Amino acid sequence: MSVRAATAPDPLQRARRRAAWAFLAPALLVLAAVAGWPLVRTVRFAFTDATLSRLEAARWVGWENFAWLLADGTWWRAVGNTLVFAGVSVAAELVLGLAIALVLQRAFPGRGLLRAVVLIPWAIPTVVSGRMWAWMFHDVYGVVNDALLRLGLLAAPRAWLADPVTAMGAIIVTDVWKTTPFMAFLLLAGLQTIPPEVHEAARADGAGAWRTFWRVTLPLLRPALLVALVFRTLDALRAFDLIYVMTSNSPETATVSVYARQQLIDFQEVGYGSAAAVLIFFLIAAVTAVYLTLLKVEAR
Repeated sequence: MSVRAATAPDPLQRARRRAAWAFLAPALLVLAAVAGWPLVRTVRFAFTDATLSRLEAARWVGWENFAWLLADGTWWRAVGNTLVFAGVSVAAELVLGLAIALVLQRAFPGRGLLRAVVLIPWAIPTVVSGRMWAWMFHDVYGVVNDALLRLGLLAAPRAWLADPVTAMGAIIVTDVWKTTPFMAFLLLAGLQTIPPEVHEAARADGAGAWRTFWRVTLPLLRPALLVALVFRTLDALRAFDLIYVMTSNSPETATVSVYARQQLIDFQEVGYGSAAAVLIFFLIAAVTAVYLTLLKVEAR
């Protein structure tokens, strides 16, 4: 028997694939209509000098918008802000979310109520969370300054969101507070798929709690960890609403999404803003490809 014949899919596999594509077809058609056409239009505008006042009369300028964009220091500053925001916030959410998931997995009185309470920050709309924390960080009326002054950790009130040194940190704290519950429940779902017999066998072999966590729990949780990282990293890379609500277009905190919105709406440069949006798309696509590769390696 040849290798080709041995590896050829049998009729049942071909039937399953046809059925899978049949079920996916409606969703793919809707996705193409809702997301595909705007994406194609954005890519087309990226190669023109279109503005909001003359979209159809725009001239073709080729790669000029991308050349100007790559030479723009403000764009690269936004890229840096995006990477810092995504890296720090996702790392903090991963550590805190894992700790919360480990606590919520244990059986104790009131566990169901605590699980519901933990979800409250995630359930609050992002705009509401942003405005609430902006007031908490206010230099005159904010509860953060009041608490730190009472504890003697500050000598005078501080304008956290107006200070370039602390503005990004304040936004990251807000994002971690809001999104950690999402990470925690994704990891909790992964923890609940680990058979209890595995931990019982580890304890029977004399492994302590810390060694069991590193040698048993964490390796078996790696697929769930990667999935959680995929969702949160992609979400953080395109962050807009929280940052815009808290600091508007401030260059100290503006991410690539805030930069693209400013070019498109405030400056009405549709071509230039579309070029920024296209680069954001490819940045997120590259990160997605890396994560999917890691997931495939993990599955193997």
